[in-house]
Amino acid sequence: MALAKTGRKSPKWTTTMVMSFAFVYIRPVLAQMRYSVPEEMRKGSLIGNIANDLGLDADRLRSGRARIVTGDGVKYAELNSNKGSLVVMERIDREELCGDTIPCSFSFEIILENPVELHQVTVEILDVNDHSPIFQKDRINLEISESATPGARFLLGSAEDPDVGVNALQHYILTENDNFVLKQHARPDGMKYAEMVLQKPLDRELHPQLSLTLTAVDGGDPPRSGTVNIKVTVLDANDNTPVFNQSVYTASVLENAKRGAYITTVNASDADSGAYGLIYYSFANFKGNIAAIFSIDENTGTISVIGDLDYEKVKKYEIGIEAKDQGGLGDSSKVIVEVIDVNDNAPVISVMSFTSPVSEDAPVGTTIAILNVKDNDSGQNGNVDLKVDQIIVFKLKSSITNYYTLVTDATLDRERVTEYNITITATDLGSPPLSSQKQLTLKVSDVNDNAPEFAESTREAFLFENNPPGVSIFTVSARDRDWSQNSRISYILDDTAWGGSPVSSYISINAESGVIHAVRSFDYEQMKKMKVSIKAQDGGSPPLSSNMTLDIIIQDQNDNTPQILYPVQTGSTVVAEMVPRSVESGYLVTKVVAVDMDSGQNAWLSYKLQKAADRALFEVGAQNGEIRTVRQVTDKDAVKQKLTVIVEDNGQPSRSATVTVNVAVADSFPEVLSEFTDFTREKDYNDNITFYLVLALAVVSFLFILCVVAIISVKIYRWRQARLYHTSLPIIPYYPDASRTGTLQPMYNYEVCMTTDSRKSDLKYIRPGCQSIISLDSGGTLTLPLPPRDKAVFDTDDNQVRTFRNAHG
Repeated sequence: MALAKTGRKSPKWTTTMVMSFAFVYIRPVLAQMRYSVPEEMRKGSLIGNIANDLGLDADRLRSGRARIVTGDGVKYAELNSNKGSLVVMERIDREELCGDTIPCSFSFEIILENPVELHQVTVEILDVNDHSPIFQKDRINLEISESATPGARFLLGSAEDPDVGVNALQHYILTENDNFVLKQHARPDGMKYAEMVLQKPLDRELHPQLSLTLTAVDGGDPPRSGTVNIKVTVLDANDNTPVFNQSVYTASVLENAKRGAYITTVNASDADSGAYGLIYYSFANFKGNIAAIFSIDENTGTISVIGDLDYEKVKKYEIGIEAKDQGGLGDSSKVIVEVIDVNDNAPVISVMSFTSPVSEDAPVGTTIAILNVKDNDSGQNGNVDLKVDQIIVFKLKSSITNYYTLVTDATLDRERVTEYNITITATDLGSPPLSSQKQLTLKVSDVNDNAPEFAESTREAFLFENNPPGVSIFTVSARDRDWSQNSRISYILDDTAWGGSPVSSYISINAESGVIHAVRSFDYEQMKKMKVSIKAQDGGSPPLSSNMTLDIIIQDQNDNTPQILYPVQTGSTVVAEMVPRSVESGYLVTKVVAVDMDSGQNAWLSYKLQKAADRALFEVGAQNGEIRTVRQVTDKDAVKQKLTVIVEDNGQPSRSATVTVNVAVADSFPEVLSEFTDFTREKDYNDNITFYLVLALAVVSFLFILCVVAIISVKIYRWRQARLYHTSLPIIPYYPDASRTGTLQPMYNYEVCMTTDSRKSDLKYIRPGCQSIISLDSGGTLTLPLPPRDKAVFDTDDNQVRTFRNAHG
């Protein structure tokens, strides 16, 4: 495929693109592009639209971070990713870049990533006629004998034109004269030089000196030229011309030859004697900086090294040699110096593309870097062997000459190795071999491939009961071998049910720190153990998690007082244990039975006799609570014995309860009954005296207020009746008949409760207060119940009005 582009008319130039495809590891997208542009283009000038030529769009260039890689050379071109075009970055001088090498070009690579693409681009630089031919000297002085015969040749040397092709030196022009004609010659290397040939003998007496001009003209459009003045001095007779013994001399020299190293010796002979037989040697018709690299002894013709040789720059030198005598006659020859390559260049490793970091889940064969290796030496000295030190994880593949691909040869694991220091060594096959190294630091990026891990799958936590809400119970901790967000762990409580309630109603967990707090206070007697599941979840996408089981064991505290089961204590009933007077010591009177809701040592109970009428008669078993007689009962011992037993647990601090045990020392029940009647009354009196005092005070106060209200009401009523019925009529008193019999009793008490809601009214009838019944309960208490009265009570929710009325007669 060729693209022809028209530039300026003078000179005409074309841009030619040659594309060939080869295979690169990962994708077969290696393209070799070639463009042609003239030298001396301005900065920013267009070289070509690389995006269109490769079939890529600007988005692909930007996303692939397209860039130019030139190695160690000067960067003459740059890539405009927005437009996809190649433009001139620096002024290009073909003569400086390539010298007289044809064709002249520079190459670079364009690298794209994601996926990796490598494209080679070669830009050929077309010559522009920007140099004029230049002679090495401003003036050429020739001394020619007047006896010189026609046909004698006189070397004029050559002009140098850095341009190439048609723009290079084309021919010479000599000013017209009667004595000399110009002949032009060309060496195999293309060097053109001129010489004058005598066609008419010289006459010193007629023309002792001649002034001529030699003009060198190139083939440019328009052409450029350079001139040199020739001064010919006519001398007396010089019959013989110097002659070299060889037309071509060959020699070789190592490129690392030191200055002063011998190359060869040229030799010419002259048949004349005296001054005309002395020969002087010099360089002639040479290009470039020959005089700066080699020197020739003008008397002996010995050529030696005076400068630096570099096989990689110039492999062969062709040097023109001139031998002249004192009469101006001379001969020319040529010396070809071959430069022998020496292994003086170590391989150079250039990184075309390098991807870092690389994901740890990258498949085997993933491209890490594309490398270019160059060795400027030739032959075996330029052959390179490339190796990588991490041979277990990485390997090198070569797809095209001098290009290598560094790929993974094993799976990566960031948790095992987070960073690789890869050393790539390039060694040539010279003797001795030279080598160079390139260090690549590859970072491995994390992938969420590790779930959080608990140190143990099951743990136990202990918590005392009656804990305050919010207290810390336990701290769970998990470890995630991933990095950054993938290793950020959140702790989640598995909200299952325990004991009919969700676990979250008992405990809570801090999602970041893993601290578990109690939400409520625990009671050992209600819950002794709780099992919860805790999940540790990382922040990856998707997240990974693991679970652990936590057994929360509630530990008992001494928070329960011992409870007396026997003897049963009631407020109105007295229970007495009867002990016959005939019993012996050790007689089991009774046993105090108690329990403690706590556990462990908090539930260990001990019994002690705290108070007794006669401590010498009874004792209590410390462990079993059995009350036994210490000695035999005698007649002197009181019938009524009151024992106070204290039951104490083993907690810290301890809790206790007391129980009173009544013991009757008697042989018959009537004796016991008579004794315990007084005891009961005394007990009731002592126990209820406070209650009776408070009740009496309340009743007296109520009656007093009621009387005051009644008196005031009667007074007001009478006053209003007196004013309402005040009249002059006599008042006839009425006296009911006391002997009259009827169905109603003389006196009734009415208690009426009125309410706004008749549905809630209640009617009660109370008997007359004149009737009474006397009864004696089992404890000897006298009860005088009043006769039933008619009582009407109407209950209400809001207001109650009670009216007491006494009806007489």
